Parts: sequence; C-alpha cells; structure tokens
Amino acid sequence: MRAGMTTLFLAGILLAGLLSAGCATVGRDFDSTSLKWMKAGETGKTEMLEKLGQPFRVGVDAGDPTWTYGYYQYRLFGESNNKDLVIRFDSAGKARSWTLNTTFKDEKETLDPALK
Repeated sequence: MRAGMTTLFLAGILLAGLLSAGCATVGRDFDSTSLKWMKAGETGKTEMLEKLGQPFRVGVDAGDPTWTYGYYQYRLFGESNNKDLVIRFDSAGKARSWTLNTTFKDEKETLDPALK
C-alpha cells in the first residue's frame, strides 16, 4: 500500500509540474524563411541532411519518398504554434517539390508580406 501511495504522490507532482509549465515542444526548430538554397531537381538528400539534419518523419506520397521537418509548440495557456516542411523526392533522391506551412506570426509575415 505504501509503494502505491508513493507512486501516486510522484505522479501528482509530475502532473502539477507539467500543468504549471503549461507548454511542450516537439521536433527541432528550423529557419523557414531562408530556404532559397533548395532547388527542385537539384538539391539532394545529402545537402538536406547537412542543412536541416535528420527529418522528423519519413513517408511516401504517390510512390515518391517524403521527409518532414516539424516544430510544434503546444501551450496550455496562450497561442500554440507549429511549422512543417514536407519535401518530396524523385527517384534520383533530388527534391521534386516541397510544402512549407507555419503558424508563427513573424514567419507568416516574412513569407507573405500581405499578412502584415
């Protein structure tokens, strides 16, 4: 009985700490406003790894390999933000296309000045 109470007490302390912090971050941040170095049909996986590191997720889209770089900030209080960079590769391992989405205000305004 005593061990169960200790476990419950520790779980309560952990929960209280998480609630008081009120935030969690997943993934690794990357500069979404300076991707001009990426060129369709030219930039390969090696250069992606050198500049962006290991992808957060890998997958397949219509038979083409995809890599996703993601950064997610979750807040219990206040605004949560996230961004995703999904890169689709051709059979030679070169970037075929990519999609970038962000909810970070400063990045949105840099990517599309009409949002200022």
